[in-house]
Formats: sequence, structure tokens, C-alpha cells
Amino acid sequence: MADIRDEVGGWPVTGSSIEAAGRIVTLRTDTVALPDGELVRREVVEHPGAVAVVALDEHDRVLLIRQYRHPAAATLWELPAGLRDVAGEPLVETARRELLEEAGYEAADWRVLTDFLSSPGISTERLRVFLATGLSVVPAEQREYVRHHEEAYLTVAWVPLDEAVQGILSGDLHNGVAMVGILSAFAARSMGFRALRQPGEPEDL
Repeated sequence: MADIRDEVGGWPVTGSSIEAAGRIVTLRTDTVALPDGELVRREVVEHPGAVAVVALDEHDRVLLIRQYRHPAAATLWELPAGLRDVAGEPLVETARRELLEEAGYEAADWRVLTDFLSSPGISTERLRVFLATGLSVVPAEQREYVRHHEEAYLTVAWVPLDEAVQGILSGDLHNGVAMVGILSAFAARSMGFRALRQPGEPEDL
């Protein structure tokens, strides 16, 4: 049987240059040595990474937010999510913050659903998706964060998990992080959520 575990370790980089730098991402070009010695140039988008939250209530409904995404020129149903933009902040704390800021909820129980690379052929972006349960609303007067830009126009909905899965299979939902999180939660539920990791466990890659 094949060993399906992903393997850590990069091929030698003999040179690297920065092509462009933005507020969030940087584009660099690496010269990489292949195992046979051939040198190839590979463009890499450096990204700080992100977290996302599958908030699941006692009725097996998942919390979705609807937000405009300019690069896609579309308004998408997504999971609460955000960048890893606070140095040293534990990933579960980033997830707690995003769930509160974007949806107004807090959760008593947190587990890791999955870790994944969004587009490993071009980007360093890595994501951790959490499962949050034991949910409660945080009163508006206790929330310090003020939504701005696209977030000022987002809406929130509770969707049965099975319907969210059907929305993916029917082509109605398109956000990749939401797909990974929803399908992971659907699979984990079939095993009673027993295989899930604790929120503080390190990423493997």
C-alpha cells in the first residue's frame, strides 16, 4: 500500500528574486535545482496564511457569511475566516477573533477539522480550518470590532450541513475554503467527530 502522508522538504534553491510586493502578498521568482541537476525558474506568491471556522450548532446547521470578493467579481457564501496577521497569535485565537468579528458568535469547544494548502503550485498560503461548537451570540454592545469595507455589507445565515454539501455538489457554492471545511465536517460527523485533533496541535507542513 502507498504511504499517503505528505512529505516535508524542499528541493535546493540556487537563487531568488522579489518581483513585486503588495500589502498582503509578495511575488518572488526562485531558481530550483531538480533531482537531475536541471535548473528551473518557479514563481511563488508569498502569503501569510489564514484560518477558517466551521461553526456548527446543535441542529447540525453551519454558519455561513455572504461577502463580496472583488477578484472573483462575485458575492460568495463563505465560512468566517481571516488572515494570520497577528504575529505570535495562536491559530485558534485568530479563529475565535474572526468568528466574533464576522458573525458575532463565540464557541465553547474547538477542534481542528483540517489543514490544507490552497494552491501549492503557485502560493505558500496555508489554512487551518477549525470546528467550533457550543455556540452563543455575543451581544452587540460587547463587540469592540467595527466592520469596514466589504465586511460592512456581509450577511449571515444558518444552513443545514447536508444542504450545504448539496450546494457544493450542485455547483451553487464556489468558495474553496468553504468547500473544504463543509465537506470535512460532513465526513467527520459520520465518525462522530472522534478523529479530530485538539486546537493547539502543530501543523505538519
